[in-house]
Amino acid sequence: MPNPKRRHSKSRTRQRRAHDALPMPQFYLDKETGEAKRPHRIDLETGTYKGRQVIEVKDAE
Repeated sequence: MPNPKRRHSKSRTRQRRAHDALPMPQFYLDKETGEAKRPHRIDLETGTYKGRQVIEVKDAE
């Protein structure tokens, strides 16, 4: 297997690692409840997506 002939400089290593940071997760504030929610997900409590009813929600007993 090939091995590096010379050591990589610190700046070259840091430039490569600059892209490894985790991005902030995206969210929006729900208009009705005001809580933070992930976009493009069905609300499992109400069964709605984009203001439309898409699944039937069973009552919690």
